[in-house]
Amino acid sequence: MSRSRHSLPVRLAGALSALALLAAACGEQEPTAAEAGETLKTHVLRLLDEVSAQDAQVTDPGGKDIPCGDGKAKRTFAATAPDSSRERAPYALNAIMVSVLDQIADYNIAESSGTIIRMAHESTRTVIVLESAKGRYSVRGETQCLSRS
Repeated sequence: MSRSRHSLPVRLAGALSALALLAAACGEQEPTAAEAGETLKTHVLRLLDEVSAQDAQVTDPGGKDIPCGDGKAKRTFAATAPDSSRERAPYALNAIMVSVLDQIADYNIAESSGTIIRMAHESTRTVIVLESAKGRYSVRGETQCLSRS
């Protein structure tokens, strides 16, 4: 039986596709607290940048493990920035950030009272809380309890 000279590359591509599917089926590896903390920081700063907030101030630089049992830890990060109009209501600023955050990463609203919106991103194990005041964007977040290494 003769084989096409293309059969090896085709079989190899098929095997690689099967491996990729198997890896995806096994799920993604959970990030460490430090990795999730960096992702959180990136998302918060990018969010403020995308809403064109100027003079952002980091109110919680994070970067430290906060123990939360079983040898695990979480990380935090927070920042605020004035809105260009300085007169918009907190719910309006939060609504703007919800819309922009949807373009940055796949966060889902976990809880909302209008003035406080809690959003979660499952794969990065991060939670962002939007809690703006009149004329001032305010966003803080934390990771879930994750391994330290």
